[in-house]
Amino acid sequence: MSSIRDDYIAPWWTYWLHNFPHVNLNFQPIDNTFTPQDQNYQQSLIFLGCVAAAGLGLNLLCLAIYLSCLCCCRKDEEEESKRPNSCCVTWSAVAAGLISCAAVGVGFYGNSETNDGVYQLTYSLYNANHTLGGVDSLVTNTMGSMESGLKQHLARLDEIFATRGDYVQTLRFMQQMADNVIKQLLGLPDWDMAKVDLAAIADQTAYVEYYRWLTYLLLLILDLVICLAACLGLAKQSRWLLTTMMVFGVLTLILSWASLGVDLATAVGTSDFCVIPDKFIMNQTKDLISSDIVHYYLYCSQTLPNPFQQSLTIFQRSLTTMQIQIQGLLQFAVPLFPTAERDLMGIQHLLNSSEASLHQLTALLDCRGLNKDYLDALIGVCYDGVEGLLYLCLFSILAICAFCAMLCAIPRAWTHIASRERDYDDIDEEDPFNPQARRMTTHNPNHATNVHSFCSYSSSMGSQSSLHPPAAQAVSNAPVSEYMNQSALFGGNQRYENVPLIGRGSPPPSVYTQQFRNRYSPSMRATYLSMTEDQIRHFGNDFQA
Repeated sequence: MSSIRDDYIAPWWTYWLHNFPHVNLNFQPIDNTFTPQDQNYQQSLIFLGCVAAAGLGLNLLCLAIYLSCLCCCRKDEEEESKRPNSCCVTWSAVAAGLISCAAVGVGFYGNSETNDGVYQLTYSLYNANHTLGGVDSLVTNTMGSMESGLKQHLARLDEIFATRGDYVQTLRFMQQMADNVIKQLLGLPDWDMAKVDLAAIADQTAYVEYYRWLTYLLLLILDLVICLAACLGLAKQSRWLLTTMMVFGVLTLILSWASLGVDLATAVGTSDFCVIPDKFIMNQTKDLISSDIVHYYLYCSQTLPNPFQQSLTIFQRSLTTMQIQIQGLLQFAVPLFPTAERDLMGIQHLLNSSEASLHQLTALLDCRGLNKDYLDALIGVCYDGVEGLLYLCLFSILAICAFCAMLCAIPRAWTHIASRERDYDDIDEEDPFNPQARRMTTHNPNHATNVHSFCSYSSSMGSQSSLHPPAAQAVSNAPVSEYMNQSALFGGNQRYENVPLIGRGSPPPSVYTQQFRNRYSPSMRATYLSMTEDQIRHFGNDFQA
């Protein structure tokens, strides 16, 4: 019997997954034929999950070694060493964000594809269950009407036609035809014997699929939220937020490895079924239903004979013969026995309903309906379902890479933030070059008063009236930078000592010079002398304020 079919070809990715090594827990290779009830085959799928668990352990070990080395190593605090670290953190965060966004997109698509495939499977199972249920209902109703309804009518007619032996002989012949119909109906396959409730399987599959879809949806949202929160923590330089995201990142990393193992094992097992689905179904039903019937529905070829054709033909002929007999009795016996008309009309109505049931039964038993449901289920599982599982595996891999990059970047970002805070705390608050000191002076009037009193010179240098400028007009037009530079260069020359600064009551340049030398090192004084005139003027105004 030919088993070649043209209406279904397994996709290439199912063959690729089918060729995966199938190894049991004893590391022994086994056959890759889909036999879910076999213990060795179950162990081969569990082995794939164990491989994912081993990958998780190795990943966590590498991250632990990396974090240990990062904590133990001393960081150079020079400016040249800070810039590469900051750049590394930035690029790691960018890479983690991009990979995470790509992973979420792939995950949404794979989750939707898998859901579509499972929905098509459940829809086909419901349709097939409706077809088989219709067959059982028609057979049961027809047999019931033949056994009970027809028997009652024939019993009453036998009493009415007791005086006519030919009419009684006709009734006996009709009873034989009815028994023949019942015999043919009993020859049809009893689908209840298979002990498989397709509707219950569809309900259970839909229930599991709903929670699978919801779980992956929550996982995708969690990945996206963690990525966004980590980026916010890096932008705000928030330690507690980065720490929280690091903990959630480890948790999501574990979930990603777990989903990878489950998806991979499910995809391989489903692909083993999709490569040779007919063989598995025939093996499951060989003790329950005739192989000719199963083969007829699986392949539905025009070259295959209909295993129900003979039974349906005998059913049709028996009904036709009985209708002919009833027509004769209505024509010849009713004028003689008027009381028999009611029972004869009841038998005719019963035969008409049985004939309608025969036509419906013929249509339901045709292979095209169940074969279409079977092919739809295969396409839904093997095309959309397995493809969606592969995309979910890709999502897990991308999520693992993204969270590994994030877990490597967060500790460096933590160190970088701590280093910047230490450098910021080391700045002298009394340094006039420090912007924070100027802001504190502006918002603290007491501090401003102290600075002004420090710069006062009335107690030691005399009042401004004791100064005798050589040329008041020339002094009033001279810029501040000229006095400051000359005082710093010539070290308080008496030539400039008694010259006031733009008539503001400021101390002589020697006071600024002495303060300048006491506060700053030679290198910083050289930096100051290299400033432009506008920068010096700005410094002089801020310092006198």
